[in-house]
Amino acid sequence: MDGKKISVVTGGSGFVGSHLVDLLIDEGHHIKCIVRESSSLKWLEGKPVEIVKCGLFDMDGLKEVLKDANYLFHVAGVVKSKTTDGYYKGNVETTRNLLEALLEVNPGIERALIVSSQTACGPSNGSEAVNEETIPHPITTYGKSKLAQEELAKEYADRLPITIVRPPAVYGPRDTEIYLVFKTYKQGLMTIVGFDEKKVSLVHVNDLVRGIHLAAANENSINETYFISSKEFYTWPQVAKVIEQAMGKKALKIRFPHALVYTVAAFAQFFAIFSSKPATMNLEKAKDFVQKYWTCDISKAERDLGYSQNVGLEEGIKQTIDWYKENSWL
Repeated sequence: MDGKKISVVTGGSGFVGSHLVDLLIDEGHHIKCIVRESSSLKWLEGKPVEIVKCGLFDMDGLKEVLKDANYLFHVAGVVKSKTTDGYYKGNVETTRNLLEALLEVNPGIERALIVSSQTACGPSNGSEAVNEETIPHPITTYGKSKLAQEELAKEYADRLPITIVRPPAVYGPRDTEIYLVFKTYKQGLMTIVGFDEKKVSLVHVNDLVRGIHLAAANENSINETYFISSKEFYTWPQVAKVIEQAMGKKALKIRFPHALVYTVAAFAQFFAIFSSKPATMNLEKAKDFVQKYWTCDISKAERDLGYSQNVGLEEGIKQTIDWYKENSWL
């Protein structure tokens, strides 16, 4: 392969995965993206990547694509499901398949990097941010499935060089989740959950994928877990102010009582029963939204990896909104 490092990426057609693919292309890697037959490839079109449509349950296909890989970046995961089994199948069983395939055909791989989530650890207790030493206390089925994914990966740590990365909420170009905040703002409304001051960690996708790459390439990070996030913590009124500056317009700010958030979530979850797709908003998502603190400490990543937050909130939100406008999303 002309001496190029071979990187296998799962979830490469998605938001975070496609940005990671862009970075790996810049780093000179040969990239193989494992995708499902049904995956949209719009973020990969025209890029020098090899598309492998075996999905994550075809063991023969996985062995074939992984046999000569230098790196595995497992970004794919299930963030919405109607059932508990759906979360565990999409987050735990897929990871087991990948690691079993690696053990059989490529145990000498340089790194298997697994993208988990802050939800695997849980929200901050009080005003002190969680770190890698915090005892995990996930509060949703998604978070519990991501913690189970981490625990499974650690079972292979004596046989494979594994690194786990936990991002908080991620924003940036191509995102469709936090995008809804911007879309609602453009329509003249900024909704804020609760009447207490909430603080969150947010990471721009460019910082996240750089942190992922640093974690995979560093010898210090074998069999370690890292939070990759912003160094700063933000309040939602602060985020609203930055959006206002980037949009050049004001919006009506409305605070939703926690009880109303749960009520809306319950209705959305009920009506999703009649749909083939799970609800974007449900009771578990509401539980996430009403937490006072979702903050994480990046000191370990700074120390071990030389990671730092490069994209500030003002720059990141302006860049994101500009991208949405250019692509007619706003």
